[in-house]
Amino acid sequence: MKDFTVAGVQMESHMDRSDEAIRKAVKYLKIAKEEYGADLVVYPESVTTGFNPGMPADEFYRFLDSVPGRMTEAIQEAARELGIFVLWPTYEKGKEDGIIYNSACLFNDSGDMIDCYRKTHPFPAERREGGGWTTPGSEIVVCDTPWARIGIIICYDGDFPELSRVNALQGAEVILRPSAFLRSYEIWELTNCARAYDNHVYVVAVNAIGQDKGGSYYYGHSMIVSPIARKLALARGGEEIICARLESEPIKYVSYGTHSPMIFDHLEDRNVKAYEGILKEGRSPFEPSKRIPYKR
Repeated sequence: MKDFTVAGVQMESHMDRSDEAIRKAVKYLKIAKEEYGADLVVYPESVTTGFNPGMPADEFYRFLDSVPGRMTEAIQEAARELGIFVLWPTYEKGKEDGIIYNSACLFNDSGDMIDCYRKTHPFPAERREGGGWTTPGSEIVVCDTPWARIGIIICYDGDFPELSRVNALQGAEVILRPSAFLRSYEIWELTNCARAYDNHVYVVAVNAIGQDKGGSYYYGHSMIVSPIARKLALARGGEEIICARLESEPIKYVSYGTHSPMIFDHLEDRNVKAYEGILKEGRSPFEPSKRIPYKR
């Protein structure tokens, strides 16, 4: 890894103002480049429409486009003009009729798509089986950039330690987590810091703010977390940019403000013989208020 600067653009999006959101995102990209010196900029989950589209899934499918396409072309052009990498989360029209993916596309400084991650753990009410609109993806995405190996997860994905662990085992040094996070700040902070510390990776977690068309409100507090679980940047509750310089030697010391050496490595120190049976389906012994069935 090489030192580089990452920024998160915390902003509001709404299905009825999709074009406005895209124009606003382009404006923030220029600010992130010119005022913050960002090499990579990350946006919130579903930045082109807001998380909940507030319309029937078949109507939403007709509105969307494949990627790259209409939902990405403006930010690709801006990335090319500014010479900057961008993680651009947007819903994606699948090739099969009615299939919608909750995706995050990584574009390079030429505006070309490096790869596109499809959310593997849609939130229960987001899933088609729950009356929602999203079909889960099934592939891990870890990409090479000029500075670091970049892994991508989306919002609820961050609740599942196994997914971030696989990213780290595939060489991710930085995990990007665009989100439209609705649960408490404590859970948001805990999962971001835990996934960073679990895997000795940087986590760039960018949350939405404001209200989407479905009526949900998002509180922001985007953060950039170091591999020793230190928050390097923390946003407030409105639209703003956060930024941090990610250093290439982040786990030499066990904590910040001290030279006490770190002598452990969570990946190397795993006793994998103890994990037999971890990759099997299960459920909590406690009952939630409602279970939304899966189609396996």
